[in-house]
Amino acid sequence: MIDPHTLPESDPLRHTMQVRARLTELAEHLREDIQKVDDAAFKSLFDTTAEVLFGLEKAIASYEEKASNA
Repeated sequence: MIDPHTLPESDPLRHTMQVRARLTELAEHLREDIQKVDDAAFKSLFDTTAEVLFGLEKAIASYEEKASNA
């Protein structure tokens, strides 16, 4: 895997890779927290938020794939 920091600042992949990593990290953190709290509304909120973040991560990954193939 490419280290985004090795890419020039003008390369969009440098930025998409960094954001995608943060989205994934946050979504995984939310999923972990769901197991720690016994509150249905909290679980629903964090689960929905994690799903949205994973969806954004997938959209960025799709962009990266297209940009890499161009």
